[in-house]
Amino acid sequence: MNTENISIIHPRPSSIVAALYTLRDLNVDVAILHGPPGCSFKHARLLEEDGIHVVTTALDDSGFVFGGHDDLVDLIKKVIDMFNPKLIGVVGTCASMIIGEELHEAVLEANPDIPVIEVEVHAGYRNNTKGVVFALESALDAGIIDEDEFERQKFLLEEATMVEKRHGAASREYLAPSRGDVKYTVAKRIIELLKAGKRGITIMNAKKETGYMFADITVAVTEIARQFGVEQKVVNMANLDETLGLPRVRHHAECILKDFKEHGIEIHEIIGGMDEYPIAGNVASKLIGEKYSDYDFAVITGVPHALPMENLSGMELISVTNGPRQVLPLKEMGHEHVIVEIDLHPKTLGVNHIVESEFGATLREVAKE
Repeated sequence: MNTENISIIHPRPSSIVAALYTLRDLNVDVAILHGPPGCSFKHARLLEEDGIHVVTTALDDSGFVFGGHDDLVDLIKKVIDMFNPKLIGVVGTCASMIIGEELHEAVLEANPDIPVIEVEVHAGYRNNTKGVVFALESALDAGIIDEDEFERQKFLLEEATMVEKRHGAASREYLAPSRGDVKYTVAKRIIELLKAGKRGITIMNAKKETGYMFADITVAVTEIARQFGVEQKVVNMANLDETLGLPRVRHHAECILKDFKEHGIEIHEIIGGMDEYPIAGNVASKLIGEKYSDYDFAVITGVPHALPMENLSGMELISVTNGPRQVLPLKEMGHEHVIVEIDLHPKTLGVNHIVESEFGATLREVAKE
């Protein structure tokens, strides 16, 4: 099947939202949405939980006809007075882009004495990574990131798009959402494997802040293996290189590694940074082929579909995702057990410590039986 010609009819992530999250990772203090008051409402509210103020010019019917230039100029000045930010972002929306609003002209007129990242974006792109690229291009122009980091980020975005087209939510015309397998049943199976002395690998390949909850599964598996006296038979991999990524992404890795250390959890293999989930799976696969090919099972969390299957054959695969539309593709890849951590993302915003997952809690309860 030629995936380039597939028409995706289930809803896809928005480029506007992707731009907002990129501004968050760049440690912007305030993001201004230039558009209607309800645009990207859910994620705007969620980002407030993550320490970034999100405000809107609240374009209405009159603004759609006569424009919102003056409103944007006034709001830029107002957020500087209200929040005293060191860095702000201005993000376009479908409405403001369709009527031809020029964000840069408004910024020039407001004349702020702090850097501004201007993102002229709408939601009409098939790949939401467009919003990330536009935000990064503006950050480069503003001197917030350098050329090397920009090129690195662009490469990762291209790889992320390909991962989704091969085995993710962009791999077919329509994917029905699913809750996956029953967590209790899968937890029992992992405990059976550990009690039987089988050798296992935990592979955390998490996207940025989602790692705060996926990390809990690594903790739970290791603690239970320790309880059964077989901790030496479990190898832990994680994409937690704290030297890579945008400022907030590096901070996430530092926090999770610190928590692992406090729990006495050893990460035997670092497979990349927390923004490298599209390529960290390749590193994990190579390591398995070289050092762990005779292991019996793997617990893969985060973005399991980014791991090539060739070196996983012969292992029993247990995967944990936060995407309900990801269950079927993973099953078709050959993952025997797939479970979904519903509502994971809202629970991992604004935190700096590992958050207990539903599956981690289930594992701990089943281990008591």
